[in-house]
Amino acid sequence: MTAAPSQSDGAEIVENALLGGRVRLRQPAKGYRAGMDAALLAAAIDAAPGQRVLEAGCGAGAVLMQMAARRPGLALTGLERDPAMAALARENVALNGAQATIVTGEVAAGFRALEVDPFDWAVSNPPFFDDASALRAPSPGKRAAWMADDGLKAWTDFLLKGVREGGRIVVIHRADRLADLLALLGEKAGSFAVRGIHPYADEPAKRVLVGAVKTGKAPLRLLPPLVLHERGGAKHTAGAEAILRGEAGLGW
Repeated sequence: MTAAPSQSDGAEIVENALLGGRVRLRQPAKGYRAGMDAALLAAAIDAAPGQRVLEAGCGAGAVLMQMAARRPGLALTGLERDPAMAALARENVALNGAQATIVTGEVAAGFRALEVDPFDWAVSNPPFFDDASALRAPSPGKRAAWMADDGLKAWTDFLLKGVREGGRIVVIHRADRLADLLALLGEKAGSFAVRGIHPYADEPAKRVLVGAVKTGKAPLRLLPPLVLHERGGAKHTAGAEAILRGEAGLGW
């Protein structure tokens, strides 16, 4: 890991290696930093070469860069409202020699504001909270990543509009919002697949990966869970470690 001053706002920027060194990611040293959630979301996208994938709220590009390394040949687009983070994402695209377009814009403005055709895939790791009174106020550097100012519905509406009929939507979110995600996405999507992400095998899931197909009609599938840690063992389970190193995926 190396540190260097940001070119945009003077903040300290660090460079991290992801997927066993296949991806280099520049991101702020303080504030929100990409981690396990980004790795899991990228691992859950089994798009085919040539398909168009849109990420809502791409931050510095951690998910996009991992998708690019995992599945060469994708046409990637990221939307990010923070100009400084969008600039970092563009740096990371160049740093990794990836094929991706970064657009600065708001999810709340709606998908039509992008003036592009719907995508084959629309994916996101939306901010986890939409009620500022529900948690201690996050630090300024994390607020935009944690707080969904326009509510979760704005994000699900954007994803539903952003994907073509028969296209795929994938979201990683808090497990306690699963019912909300199914209800909101279920307005125009179906064929749900849900995978719980458990910190330990004997603890409830803290995250869920939710996949859906726009206009899909198949029954909901509850997929095998992913357990991240073993008590008294290595930092990650073998399955989680394989995902973090890019040696395994989380297909549907």
